[in-house]
Amino acid sequence: MSAVDESIVREFFELHGFLVCQRRKYIVQTRQKSADEEVDLIVLNPVAPPGATPTEFEITSKTLSQVSRAIVAVKGWHTEIFAPGLLAHQPKIFRFVEKRAIDEAQRLVGSEGLVKLLVVPGLPRDNKTRQRSIELLRSKGVDGVISFRSILQELIASVATNRNYQKSDLLQTLRLLKNYELLKEPQMEFKWKRRTKKAAA
Repeated sequence: MSAVDESIVREFFELHGFLVCQRRKYIVQTRQKSADEEVDLIVLNPVAPPGATPTEFEITSKTLSQVSRAIVAVKGWHTEIFAPGLLAHQPKIFRFVEKRAIDEAQRLVGSEGLVKLLVVPGLPRDNKTRQRSIELLRSKGVDGVISFRSILQELIASVATNRNYQKSDLLQTLRLLKNYELLKEPQMEFKWKRRTKKAAA
């Protein structure tokens, strides 16, 4: 995971009032990481009801308030879709839900309502493949996923061009891109049905 990916996810959680702890400040040199080193962030929502857990698997900004505390693994493979085939051949994705990682997180923030979240580029669009992916993730112990697309959309929408984000390189970059109209607000998409010649007649 790159520092940019982690910064994006950190800003997203902080935008929603979470306290964010980065588990490691160094890069592990060994080829095999331990389970607790696969946890990128531990987040705590100080205003969530005790033990609150999300009701939906795909977490959005609307359902994020249902998370009281979580361990977060960030998989910024932006050229990959997390389909069942990829998940089956990448067992290291699930190392963050192993007992050692969970025990370490519980030691820091407690066990009540602790959920395991995976930040991914996106799930498949095909409903059947999407459902199979969700079932596989759940079977491995993942409680929810957040897509990078939804995270970026929310961060872009939250940035105001008339503010100076000196304390965040990421938000300042987004602000400059919006200010010079190189980055536009997400637009609502409407699906228009093309009229056939028969219908037009």
